[in-house]
Amino acid sequence: MNRMLAILGVLIVGIGIVASSALFTVQMTEQVIVVQFGEPKRVINEPGLHFKVPFIQEVRSYERRILDVDPPVEQVILADNRRLDVDAFVRYRITDPLRFFQTVTNEDGARTRVSTVTNAALRRVLGNETQSEILSERRASIMGAIRRELESQAQLFGISIVDVRIGRADVPEETREAVYRRMRSEREQEARQFRAQGTAAARRITSYADCVETVILAHASRQSQTLRGVGDADAIAIQANAFSQAPDFFAFYRSLQAYSAALSSEDTTLVLSPDSEFFRFFNELDTAALGVPDALPSAPVGVDQNQAPAVVPGAEPLVDVEDAVESLAAFDVGALELVDPTQLCGDAPAELQAQSSEELEEVLNSGGTAPGAVGAPAETDTQ
Repeated sequence: MNRMLAILGVLIVGIGIVASSALFTVQMTEQVIVVQFGEPKRVINEPGLHFKVPFIQEVRSYERRILDVDPPVEQVILADNRRLDVDAFVRYRITDPLRFFQTVTNEDGARTRVSTVTNAALRRVLGNETQSEILSERRASIMGAIRRELESQAQLFGISIVDVRIGRADVPEETREAVYRRMRSEREQEARQFRAQGTAAARRITSYADCVETVILAHASRQSQTLRGVGDADAIAIQANAFSQAPDFFAFYRSLQAYSAALSSEDTTLVLSPDSEFFRFFNELDTAALGVPDALPSAPVGVDQNQAPAVVPGAEPLVDVEDAVESLAAFDVGALELVDPTQLCGDAPAELQAQSSEELEEVLNSGGTAPGAVGAPAETDTQ
């Protein structure tokens, strides 16, 4: 009895082993190829429980879902001889498991073959395009061309291309450094141009300002010289008239001024003879001998009373004081207006005439030339 149970147990275990080897389950996300001695026998796409010859046949399972491939970065030379490091990725699905098994065997083989085909398609398609076209609106059509190239090659492996994208397209490091150097050189050249334009504009403005300053100072000097000359002429006339009226008195007055100037310092020491001409007025003073009248007449209208010259009645004056004062009062200061500096310096530079930053930029870009914007004039009246 025990022997029968042992035999029955062995049979049950053997049947279980055979059944486990003969039965297999296909999942919803799988597709299966049954292989016998390395040769495919049948393809199973339906999910469920299936049978195979135990110990002889084996099952190769493949994904029904979308798979992805990330090829290594490929350096591509574009139509404009520029280089790009292109990093693309591909999504595919296994549509023919039998052909897939016969060509690439498994997903690792498919990954290698798809990477090779993808990089070849990138070189063929992108090699006919420029960098500006890749970055323009034609990018979608370029990606469509790459996808068509891949689909024609992928059919040989029993797969279909779902999508292909360029994740990153960078300039190689050496090219990037060259581009940075060129950009830096261009910006430095542009900065030098701006500095040169600014220097030229500054020189034009400074030259114009110097011209206007010279003209204003010259005419102001001429006006001051004119006013000073008129005043000096009238002062000399009044003084001459005063001297002519009482010469002895003004000799005495000038001597007093000389005494004041010579003896003004506390440490001044003079050693002179008592009868020296310098001290002749220290003796008994006779005002009558000096021609000083007992009563001085009032000063003419317009002349300070304290500065009125002495007039001796009956003497003939050299100059009419009232006429001299009236001529000074009648002098028209407003007639000495400044001339317009633009008559000698020309119009102001265009930089000074610009009312906005846009106008100033336009002037600088055009060279900053302005009609009449000249430097200091060659003919400037400084009299």
